[in-house]
Amino acid sequence: MRDRDRFGEPVDRLNRRGSLQRREIGRPRASRVVALVLAGATLVVLDASAGDGSPVDPLRAVVGEAFAPVESGASAAMSPVVSAREWLRTRSELRDQNDALQLQNAQLEEQARTADFDRNRLEEYDRLTSAANDYGRALVPARVIGVGAAQSFSRTVTIDAGSGSGLHPDMTVVNGDGLVGRIIRVTRSTATVLLVVDADSVVGGRVGQSMKVGFLHGQGTLDQGGRLDLELVDQGHVPSAGDSVVTWGSDGGAPYVSGIPVGTVTSVYSSLRETTQRAEIAPYVDFGALDVVGVVVPSGTRSDRAVIEADGSLR
Repeated sequence: MRDRDRFGEPVDRLNRRGSLQRREIGRPRASRVVALVLAGATLVVLDASAGDGSPVDPLRAVVGEAFAPVESGASAAMSPVVSAREWLRTRSELRDQNDALQLQNAQLEEQARTADFDRNRLEEYDRLTSAANDYGRALVPARVIGVGAAQSFSRTVTIDAGSGSGLHPDMTVVNGDGLVGRIIRVTRSTATVLLVVDADSVVGGRVGQSMKVGFLHGQGTLDQGGRLDLELVDQGHVPSAGDSVVTWGSDGGAPYVSGIPVGTVTSVYSSLRETTQRAEIAPYVDFGALDVVGVVVPSGTRSDRAVIEADGSLR
């Protein structure tokens, strides 16, 4: 027999009915959901069509006032975090800017330190180009990269051009001021130049407008830029101070081509016993500051570097 309640209903049917009622209480009816959706859609339409005088404005204001303290509190709570992130980003940017400025400053300082050197070298190249035109000779440009030791008792320099540039011994070396010397030996990439102020150097020269010829001997010293002694073939002629001296020239232009400026007469000495005249010459070239030089080569010489032609153009 099933148990019955006091109204005569079976107990298990009552239990099922109670469960259904509890489920219905916890879940909204479908009609309520539809009503809420319609109400929301109506509010959206009214708010969009009303413009500035929307009937939803009072509700929006109430909601804004209700949530404003919460938003303010959240902003205040997040402010230290946001500020810390901004501080880290700003610090990183400042560090990068500082590194960039330090690098730029170092580059500017380096440029300032080498500005005079670069300017002087550029001027020497320009003067060498002009000299090629003035001498009417093709030149292979080179730089002095070494100076002979004083213990060798010779005055030589090493330049950074050799046989690969079309150079060989007994070629004339000049710069923008005048005669430097002659090549005495070469390698593939370098050459040794005997300076005209060396004690073993002998150069044929012509004096001033008289065109009197003589021989220039180096004094073997670089003091006061180096000095040369001139002995004239015609001992009866006395050169004057200030007369210019140019190269006499050698057979075939080796080791010296003709017409290259050498220096000026500074003083003349006479020897009554030997009845000779000797003139001291101050070279145009400052041998204590040699840098850019040019080696006289035949026109059309094959070279591994640019050649300054006789008209000043590059080939």
